[in-house]
Amino acid sequence: MQPEPKVNILLVDDKLENLLALEAILERLGEKLVRATSGEEALRCLLHQDFAVILLDVQMPGMDGFETATMIRSRGRSRHTPIIFLTAFSTSDQMLFKGYALGAVDYLLKPIDPNILTSKVTVFVELFKKTQAVQRQAAQLAAVNAELKQSEERFRSLSTCSPVGIFEIDTEGRCKYTNPRYQAICGLSAAESLQKKWLESVHPEDRERAIATWSTHIHQRCEYSEDFRFQSPDGSLRWVEVRSSPMLSAHGELLGYVGTLEDITERKQAEEIRAQMIREQTARQEAEAANRMKDEFLAVLSHELRTPLTSMLGWSKILRSKKLDETATAKALDAIERNATSQVQLIEDILDVSRIIRGQLRLNLSAVNPVTVVEAALEAVRPLADTKGMRIQTIFDTNLGSICGDPARLQQVVWNLLTNAIKFTPKGGDVEVRLERIELALQEIQVTSASVPLCFHTSSYVQIQVIDTGIGIGPDFLPKVFERFRQADSTTTRAHNGLGLGLAIVRHLVELHGGTIVAESPGQGQGATFTVKLPLMPQENQTSRNSEAVGQENSPISSFGDTSAPLTGLKVLVVDDEIDSRNFLAFMFEEYGAVATAVGSVDAALAVLEQLKPDILISDIGMSEQDGYTLITKLRSLEPEKGGHIPAIALTAYSREEDRLQALSAGFQQHLSKPIDPSKLIAVVASVLKLPPTLPISLHSRF
Repeated sequence: MQPEPKVNILLVDDKLENLLALEAILERLGEKLVRATSGEEALRCLLHQDFAVILLDVQMPGMDGFETATMIRSRGRSRHTPIIFLTAFSTSDQMLFKGYALGAVDYLLKPIDPNILTSKVTVFVELFKKTQAVQRQAAQLAAVNAELKQSEERFRSLSTCSPVGIFEIDTEGRCKYTNPRYQAICGLSAAESLQKKWLESVHPEDRERAIATWSTHIHQRCEYSEDFRFQSPDGSLRWVEVRSSPMLSAHGELLGYVGTLEDITERKQAEEIRAQMIREQTARQEAEAANRMKDEFLAVLSHELRTPLTSMLGWSKILRSKKLDETATAKALDAIERNATSQVQLIEDILDVSRIIRGQLRLNLSAVNPVTVVEAALEAVRPLADTKGMRIQTIFDTNLGSICGDPARLQQVVWNLLTNAIKFTPKGGDVEVRLERIELALQEIQVTSASVPLCFHTSSYVQIQVIDTGIGIGPDFLPKVFERFRQADSTTTRAHNGLGLGLAIVRHLVELHGGTIVAESPGQGQGATFTVKLPLMPQENQTSRNSEAVGQENSPISSFGDTSAPLTGLKVLVVDDEIDSRNFLAFMFEEYGAVATAVGSVDAALAVLEQLKPDILISDIGMSEQDGYTLITKLRSLEPEKGGHIPAIALTAYSREEDRLQALSAGFQQHLSKPIDPSKLIAVVASVLKLPPTLPISLHSRF
């Protein structure tokens, strides 16, 4: 800490010995003592220095003390400096009056009492020091006030001219300040902006989210940043980014919140334009890629069609022009038949892809023994494997149960995988086929296609694996192996024929059956494994099913098991625009003894309603042209004798709670979400129709 500066004390006397005496008395004060031997010299000292007190001798030659005092008081700098007159003469009243009139604060008679002089001078020294301190504080305060005023002006200017809206709210949520930009963004006047919250300017569709996120911000006292649409009183819309932070005191106490509103409409529009450009660019790239794939496919198709035609036409001309022996004739006919079969398979694949693209590939569902399916496919490909000297090993679990599916299509799946394995495995290689039952955890079960007509709620699956020791699949092509028209090699020098359609068809067929297929390969030259998982029908129904399904892979079985008919005589009207679902539901109800009528539209249902007089209506919701809600609305508007009160059950892929409530409020008695569990559907029918309570006991014996 710096020492306090010394205070000046002016000593004025024409005699040096008097000055020395004064210094001797006052030096104990530790202040700065300044000598002046005349009035003129004293005035010169006062030009550039301030003094706490002046000790002025009255009797001096030339300019005496009174004249000097008069001059001191005439100057602004020393006008208020205390003066103590020193005199050796008795002070008359007249002299005292004159001295005090000139501004003297006291008179001291010589010889001067040291204690009196010291005490009087000390008073004025302390007074001077305090005055200086007050002046310094006043100067500091003036500087602070000036800085505050400048800062306030700067803040006001920044706030007024800010391109961003600014607001401040207290801990109670009351708005304390808004700037002009805030008012403009919210479309409010200055007074209104203090009464209304910015939340009231948010577009109604965004307001619920705004209120929720803002409440969280207030509750958690965290940083806040969200984008909302603001609607002006004139109806115009703009995008606004709202940001806010809590204001805390030096002690961490919450004082309120300060926030900003920034109009980001142009930025949002630019982002949308950029996103649109990216979408267009992506679409263009995809179109170009599709065109390249199409061109490659057409080139491959031309090759695959012309190659067998060359052999067929060549052998045909030879047979016409020459007499061949029996061996040569058989060889020619075998070549023609083999290449014709190849042509038929190519055409069937192309037609299947066309049906898939148009959504017209349908399944003829029945209970199928997976062992029979795999064995039939193996018998079909064994001649091809034998010509390459390949071994096909099988590992079967024969006690699997049945699959609800199309036997011909399932055989097509296995046949495709086997021919693929044989095609891409060198001569003398191995192909292994594994067939086993697996149990999946609930979270692993998923429906892979929205077009699955029926998928049981089961954790039991049959797993079919085809494992080869062939050329393998590269990691770059592995994710694309099930895409249409995709081949790892589509050049004219490729080593293997085919259109690249088989695996795409396989995946679609597997997903139509509610299953999954996965391809795995360690890499080029290390073989590949294709794994198919298909849902099994519930175990309770398998014993009576397996014996019936053997040898019948190409035709539906006649019964689902239990020959009892708990729904005997019940008339059921099934409405579904999806033919497989419609036929299967009708077939299922007939197996339980009901008389089922299946139609594909609302109009067809209403047309047969009065004549049929069904006991219950089973209707899909998501139908084309007119949906299930339209049907139930029209049905409930009919008179009771015309079917207006018929119980109805809604089947739909929409499984949310609000969908169920919508179905019930529309007039359905029950709502079941797809995929449908047949046992559950029969139980619901029994419940709706209040059938005897013994019925549900036998339900699980069927599916």
